[in-house]
Amino acid sequence: MQANRKTHAIQMMCAYFKVSRSGFYAWQGRDPSSRQLRDEGLIEQVKRIHADSRGGYGSPCVQHALAQQGTAVSRGTVARVMCRARLQGRSARLYRRSRVGQTAFFTSIPITVRAIQPARINQVRAGDVTYLRVSGQWRDLAAVMDKFSRRIIGWSLSRNRDAALTLDAVNHALRNRKPESDLHFPSDRGIEYAAFAYRQKLLQRGIVQGMNRPGKMNDNAHMESFFHSMKTEELYGQTFTSDDDLHKALLSYFQFCNQQRLHSSIGYRSPAVFEKSLCS
Repeated sequence: MQANRKTHAIQMMCAYFKVSRSGFYAWQGRDPSSRQLRDEGLIEQVKRIHADSRGGYGSPCVQHALAQQGTAVSRGTVARVMCRARLQGRSARLYRRSRVGQTAFFTSIPITVRAIQPARINQVRAGDVTYLRVSGQWRDLAAVMDKFSRRIIGWSLSRNRDAALTLDAVNHALRNRKPESDLHFPSDRGIEYAAFAYRQKLLQRGIVQGMNRPGKMNDNAHMESFFHSMKTEELYGQTFTSDDDLHKALLSYFQFCNQQRLHSSIGYRSPAVFEKSLCS
């Protein structure tokens, strides 16, 4: 009875896919194709790369990571292997918190975000602030990025979105890397970047301050992209019960992002590797 049911199921399947039963049985007895054997050999390597990326890499980054390890395959092959292994890059629709006065215009601060295209490190830094949750309450994260190498060089976490927050992030960046005389620092248009104490700090260090154009979020696309990756790859789906837990998670991600994570904008290299290549 069971054999008859199996035979009937095979007949139905062959009819549905419009293939002959003889062809189906021949396919069952056929040796694996060269493509199947290659995919089998790639699965463990792809799984390891995906795990090392904290589950963040999609097929483009996995393909470049494979190439850096000496395995040259097409993106289609990587996508097929990842699908077979049920792997995919992280993506999520993230929360946004509305801000009052976000498009306020500060006429005394020039719009320089598009005027300077960095050609080296320590030439242009970008700053922005985003919201994070701890036990259902908001925390504010300010970060500073070297726009040329995409390295995060300063950051600060606080309960308040104010000048003290952005100033602390700037001071962190200044301790990590002393600026050169022509350093430019464009940022978001928030009042925390227009405060007197913040502006005075930049002026004292010879840093040229700039802001995005009013209502043009894409002007700060580098920071927006970084915050999105940080939330989807590291924070999304986690619940933080204390500031200390969130602080540890952020520190771990920044180290990973600077030292290991591949960035498409710098040739699928990490900021550390990219900066090292400039000195060689």
